[in-house]
Amino acid sequence: MSDQALERSAVAKASWRLLPLIALGYGISYVDRVNISFAALQMNRDLHFSATVYGLGAGLFFLGYALFEIPSNLLLVRFGARRWIARIMLTWGALAIGMMFVRTPMQFYVMRFLLGLAEAGFFPGVAYYLTLWFPEAHRGRAISRFYVAWPLSTVVMGAVAGSLLGLQGRLGLSGWQWLFLVEGAPAVLLSVVILFCLPDTPEKAAWLTADEKTWLQRRLAADAATLVGAPQSIFKAVFSLPVLAATAVNFMLLGTFYAFNLSAPELLHNATHLSAGQVGYVVAAAGLSGAAGMLLNGWHSDRSGERHLHLIAPLLVMAAAFVVIGQAQAPWAVTAAYAVALTANAAVGGVVWPVLIGVLHPRTAAVGVATINAVGQFGSFVMPALWGVAKDATGSFHAGLTALPFAYLIAAAIVLGLRQARPKPVPAPA
Repeated sequence: MSDQALERSAVAKASWRLLPLIALGYGISYVDRVNISFAALQMNRDLHFSATVYGLGAGLFFLGYALFEIPSNLLLVRFGARRWIARIMLTWGALAIGMMFVRTPMQFYVMRFLLGLAEAGFFPGVAYYLTLWFPEAHRGRAISRFYVAWPLSTVVMGAVAGSLLGLQGRLGLSGWQWLFLVEGAPAVLLSVVILFCLPDTPEKAAWLTADEKTWLQRRLAADAATLVGAPQSIFKAVFSLPVLAATAVNFMLLGTFYAFNLSAPELLHNATHLSAGQVGYVVAAAGLSGAAGMLLNGWHSDRSGERHLHLIAPLLVMAAAFVVIGQAQAPWAVTAAYAVALTANAAVGGVVWPVLIGVLHPRTAAVGVATINAVGQFGSFVMPALWGVAKDATGSFHAGLTALPFAYLIAAAIVLGLRQARPKPVPAPA
């Protein structure tokens, strides 16, 4: 069999066997970390939480995530992706269900922190795991095909949130308690599937032929050989200028996105006066357009062999969209700008990790990915907390919305600098 045929068969098998399962896990994880944005429509009222309390509690998830990010990835390498990812899903699913028992601000803070601690390492672990299976020329599509679970999960979350909140009073539970119960259970169930169905490396995949395993090993080794310089120590790798730049980009992207997204249902409700169910449908529709944008941007970046401009363009679109959201008065304009912002943010997801991982040497990739994501998650703690404080201080979301475009413009400028320091990758064969 020719190299081209081996490439097609090996990549196709890995895609079909791994990506749907990983995507399902990531979609569930995203729902469980942000479903409080819908629960807050009832929970904040029932429990008398201010915007400051809610913002701090929402952000504490990411502090726990950040603190355990690097240890979790080191343990993933030691115990293997299959066991460790299954452990992550089991513990976060149990804690996600446990959110239904929250009654006080302190309980809210503790549960959100523990939920982040439990989920820590899932996304960077998966991103690192995919580098063991997919050569550089295929990673944009591979990552976008699992990462597309993020916008698709917003479709599911938006479509069912109104119905779950509508269960208010059933069996003595509030609607927001039903939301946590129903949306937390799938993680526990999927952890069992992950444990039995996810191979640790290509060498352990019974569904790959010997020739396909050899081709993957050879191609991944060739990709590693194209990197400039020898493998660095972990300390030097983490504190090198390119990694620091990539870390700053992720800090801006995650912090600003979660600051907005954790309050998006409330913001849309206030701006449009739609019901919780109708807001859910708006979020679901934006999720569909986001899924298309993510897949298209990841596919085109692979076909063209260019990553950085495919990241810069949607960053600029997001900056413009948030200017509109912050200034527009008409409900249709806010809704349209929200859909544009969510679509552009999903398009970022299709290419951002190939760009960020591209500054790392394979020998330090696991810790490097964890470091980049951990600092980004710290931004996701800081910015939602500041967002809540600003909301209580000013009585509106205007101050927070005014700051978001500047963060995206700074991120775009840093990516442009990374582009100048990175050779253009080879396009995938037709």
